[in-house]
Amino acid sequence: MPERATPLRILLADDHVTVRRGLKLLIEAEPDMQVIAEASDGKVAMQHAIASKPDVIVMDISMPGMNGLEATRALKQKQPNVVIVTLTRHSDEAYVQELVRAGVAGYVLKQSAPNELIQAIRAAAAGGQYIDSTLTSRMTARLIGRADKPSKPTAEVTERESSVLRLIAAGYSNKEIAAQLSLSVKTVEAHKANAMKKLGLRGRIDIVKYAVLQGWLQNP
Repeated sequence: MPERATPLRILLADDHVTVRRGLKLLIEAEPDMQVIAEASDGKVAMQHAIASKPDVIVMDISMPGMNGLEATRALKQKQPNVVIVTLTRHSDEAYVQELVRAGVAGYVLKQSAPNELIQAIRAAAAGGQYIDSTLTSRMTARLIGRADKPSKPTAEVTERESSVLRLIAAGYSNKEIAAQLSLSVKTVEAHKANAMKKLGLRGRIDIVKYAVLQGWLQNP
């Protein structure tokens, strides 16, 4: 690969100052990378991204106000070619699926080796896609479309399934949800099962995590 004439311009978005400082040191130790701006939430990240047009945005998911997924979706609407690498502690399949579906070019775990992020930034800047190597190869193949068998795209949850998941995440029982939505308990259970299957969720904890990711609940 030919050397770039100018360093890659990186925007860091993470609500922890110490994390941003560590990431900046890591990134700027590379001769072909430079951190040009930092943000502590999704809204500020969007403002910097629009103003300075970085080559790559390294974006955390769990930030106050506008979280990383919301910021990614909003940025992709305004600037479809924006390049975003998600850096997070969440290895849950639902998180990975949603961020890749939203258009991120990389998904890296904070608990992985530092070189994972550097590789992801380079791959994303070159127009590729990078999924953390500690995630299963099966998941990686499916998410970047390299599975051996052709498969249908992941089905979207319906509005009713989404309503059921929201209420489950908020702590309501199946009986209470049935009363609120004027459904039978069996129908609520069917919607719950269908949505969980589509999203790869394994239980109530996964549903709550998914709800936080979607911005249905306040970030912890």
